[in-house]
Amino acid sequence: MKLLMPKQHGAWAMLIIPFALGVTAGNPTWLHLPLFIGWLLLYLASYPLLLAVKGKNIGYYVKWATIYMGLALIALALPILQVKELIAFGVAMIPFLLINSYFSKANQDRALVNDLCAIAAFGIGGLASYFVGTGQLDLTAFWVWSLSVLFFVGSTFYVKTMIREKQNPMYQWLSWGYHIVLVAGCWVAGLPLLALAYAPSAVRAIGLYGRKMSVIKVGVLEIVNSVYFLLILVFFF
Repeated sequence: MKLLMPKQHGAWAMLIIPFALGVTAGNPTWLHLPLFIGWLLLYLASYPLLLAVKGKNIGYYVKWATIYMGLALIALALPILQVKELIAFGVAMIPFLLINSYFSKANQDRALVNDLCAIAAFGIGGLASYFVGTGQLDLTAFWVWSLSVLFFVGSTFYVKTMIREKQNPMYQWLSWGYHIVLVAGCWVAGLPLLALAYAPSAVRAIGLYGRKMSVIKVGVLEIVNSVYFLLILVFFF
C-alpha cells in the first residue's frame, strides 16, 4: 500500500524548524521523541483532511486521515500523560486548521492568508516542544515562535515572487521591503546574530528576483537556507 504523503516540500521545514528550536532553546528530554513523532503524524493526518473537504475521493482521504490520526494519538499518549497541558496546544491549532479548511474547500490553497495561518500553526509546535522541556511559556518561548514565523513569512513572499506571483510587482516590493526591514530591524535592535540569520533570505529575495529558476531549484535553495537559519538560531539560543 502506497503511503499518502504531502507534496508541499516547504511544509517539512515549517514542521521541523520550530520544533527543533523549541527543543534547543529549552531542555531536551526523551519525551521530545514521541512528541515529534506524534507532531509529524498530526501533520500527515491534516493533509488528507484538507483534501477531503474539497469533496473528491472523500472515502480515500478520510481513511488515510484516520490511519495517521490513530497513530498520532498512540505516539502522543505518553507525552500527554506526562504533560497534560499539551492538549491546550492542540486546541490552539484548531482555528488555524479551520481557516486552512475553508481555503482548501474554496480551492485557494495558495492564498496568502492561508499560508500565514499555516505558518502560525506550525510555530505552535515550537511552543509545545519548548514547554515539554521547561514547563513554562516565557519570553524565550515567544522568541522561538516569532523568529520561526518571521523566517517562513519571508520564505513565502520569496517563493511567490519566483513562481505564482512572479509577474506581480506588488509581491516584489512586499518581499523586498519585508526582508530589508527584517534584517535592518534586527541590526538596529542590537541583534547582529539574528540579522546574520535573515541576511541570506534578503540576498536571495532581491538577487534572484526575475531569474528563471525551476521549481526544484527554488525548493532546494529554500532547504539550504532553512538549514542555515536553523544552525544560526541554535547558536542564538
